[in-house]
Amino acid sequence: MYRKDLITAEIQKLAQVLARIMGLKLEGKLEAAEDLFRESLLKDFGITEDQLFLKQNDDFEALLTDFAFPAEKLEMLSQFLYPEFDPSQPSDKNEALAEKLNLIYQTLEVKHRIVSMTNLDRQKKVQQYLNS
Repeated sequence: MYRKDLITAEIQKLAQVLARIMGLKLEGKLEAAEDLFRESLLKDFGITEDQLFLKQNDDFEALLTDFAFPAEKLEMLSQFLYPEFDPSQPSDKNEALAEKLNLIYQTLEVKHRIVSMTNLDRQKKVQQYLNS
């Protein structure tokens, strides 16, 4: 019960951070939003921006395995990263992000046996981007 409460509290905190990032973007404070994204990525997930945007998926997959995120936190990571993905803008950053998101969705599905309609839709968009 205590572990579940900790995970719930952590997810609520991450949701608040995500809302702040989205709010900053809507206000046009893109640099502040980017800074908060990078800070939260490192502080809450232990992932650096370099690790996220490197093309090496093997390293990222090992990182996910080493951290052994519970399914709820892995789901939150996907929700945290997806708004950064822009399928309308082909770029190395988007390609690396798409590959990481796809890996997260596969991990949720295979390892944790969690499938949601939202993730299926997002995974489809990510795969279409990668296949184009």
